[in-house]
Amino acid sequence: MTLSNEALDQLFRTARTHNAWLPKPVDDALLRQVVELALLAPTSANSSPGRFVFVKTPEGKEKLRPAMAPGNLDKTMAAPVTVIVAMDMAFYEHLPKLFPQADARSWFAGNDKLIADTAFRNGTLQGGYLIMAARALGLDAGPMSGFDQKRVDEAFFAGTTLKSNFLINLGYGDASKLYPRNPRFTFDEAAKFV
Repeated sequence: MTLSNEALDQLFRTARTHNAWLPKPVDDALLRQVVELALLAPTSANSSPGRFVFVKTPEGKEKLRPAMAPGNLDKTMAAPVTVIVAMDMAFYEHLPKLFPQADARSWFAGNDKLIADTAFRNGTLQGGYLIMAARALGLDAGPMSGFDQKRVDEAFFAGTTLKSNFLINLGYGDASKLYPRNPRFTFDEAAKFV
């Protein structure tokens, strides 16, 4: 089954990175749906290292403020929700539950490089799934990497095995303030058959 053109438009063709937000709250139940959809998508060995912190309260936003790059500060403070897409560096401890058909935990235990590579790769992938799930459920997204990772980790993840990866502003975007879409590569510029 192929998705309708309307669905493809919503997910890809007309979807945009938003920088301005309508003053409309995002319900917690909707954010739960977004995460539940994103968690269904594949990761290597079902490792699922992605973790998501939804910063919604004024106190949470103030905690995030000192970590933001100047160009991302105002839009982040105005967004109804900012998601800290993080990765659990001890994700492999959950593999007996998530990948019971093999002793996958032993593949990672003690191998710091493999842990870091897998957490980053698959946590980033899960952040992308989160964006697509949010779009599928009618939200707009504004992913960004302009922030001080160390400050976010100290403010939100001290004493845990979590590390921040990137941020996503979520809400209902103000389409009147979108920039024109930047150019994209053609198939031949970005892909090939061999």
